[in-house]
Amino acid sequence: MKKLLYKWKSWWRSLPKFNYFVIKLWVSIFFVGFAFRLIYSQSTVFSQYPSVKYTRISPPHVDYFTPQQITVETPPQEGKCNLFIGDWIPNQGGPLYTDETCSFIPDHQNCMKNGRPDTGYLYWRWNPHGCELPRLNPEKFLELMRNRSWAFIGDSISRNHVQSLLCILSTVEKAVEVDHDEGYKSRRWLFPLHNVSVAGIWSPFIAEAAIFDDIVTGASTSEIDLHLDKLDTNWTKLFKSLDYVIFSFGKWFIRSSIYYEKSTVLGCHYCPKRNFTELGIDFAYQKVLRNLFDYIVTSNHKGTIFYRTSAPDHFENGEWDKGGNCRRTEPAREGELDLPWLNKIFREIELREFQKASTRASNGVNLKLLDVTPLSLLRPDGHPGPYRFFQPFSKDKNAKVINDCLHWCLPGPIDSWNDLLMEMVING
Repeated sequence: MKKLLYKWKSWWRSLPKFNYFVIKLWVSIFFVGFAFRLIYSQSTVFSQYPSVKYTRISPPHVDYFTPQQITVETPPQEGKCNLFIGDWIPNQGGPLYTDETCSFIPDHQNCMKNGRPDTGYLYWRWNPHGCELPRLNPEKFLELMRNRSWAFIGDSISRNHVQSLLCILSTVEKAVEVDHDEGYKSRRWLFPLHNVSVAGIWSPFIAEAAIFDDIVTGASTSEIDLHLDKLDTNWTKLFKSLDYVIFSFGKWFIRSSIYYEKSTVLGCHYCPKRNFTELGIDFAYQKVLRNLFDYIVTSNHKGTIFYRTSAPDHFENGEWDKGGNCRRTEPAREGELDLPWLNKIFREIELREFQKASTRASNGVNLKLLDVTPLSLLRPDGHPGPYRFFQPFSKDKNAKVINDCLHWCLPGPIDSWNDLLMEMVING
């Protein structure tokens, strides 16, 4: 290489002075064209997906990762309009349920009960370009799903999603809790008149993970032991018995973790006290997601499996622990907001791995992409914010309160995710 570089320099210096400018211009044009070709060839991999604007904010403790400016888009549905490209339009009808009619809303997402003063965020609906998206009809849904089972597998956003569905369906028939784990993190409900089962299965990594959190404070006492090559048996033992499955996860990958493969340490994410190689969030997420899709496409599963893309948070003016807030009261316009750095990492991996998996699905495996990222990015008004807590400003209107700009108010924008599910189940 050094010899080649020396010859290049010698040749350059030996050029006649009157040719210097011409040759320099020619070489510049060549390299610009070559760079364009590289960028173009990479971007065509994602040319079938709807673009989302990205931010280049450096994540804490992951300086090793430099996001690339790649445009990724939602796969178009053959012969149909794309349900995931559109805008939010006014909906005078409002939500299908309230905190008074639904008992499944957890306190920290009950924005109305906790005193959120504005209600405008409740009066919008998702409108795909070129087609109409009906609201989920709970009576029709329950009848269509008679004797079927559903499971939402993932983290707290997945739990948020299943609570939304339970609230909507309970306007027709009250769900009864029939099963739960010791810590009530995984739960199952039954709509007895229709024999429809709906479960929320807690599996924040989808993979096998040992989490060391203090039971009282919730604080981490050690790094998480994450086995990238082993899927969580909490859901794999139930997988074949489920008719409809929705996978979604991701946010937990930001936590300090030690990565294992074949029970051997590969490295870690943010483990400064350990003598391990920093491998990063993107490395682990891709490994786990590829393992999940490999499992799905070779499973011979006869039901319907959805992979839901990650939903963005909307912290502004700082991170959650640095005074970040989400004070907006109406949807954003397309292109107004940047996708947070973590969702940027996730989205590139999700779409790439899903695309690979969808071409390999065999034996009747029905794998679908529920791409909520673009439409959720436009709803910074849909989070609890300070109203994660009950009446946070009742005693002091200037009280400093930690904002929740990650989870979603119920009712709220997340209800539209279930409109999309209904449409995809009926018209596939």
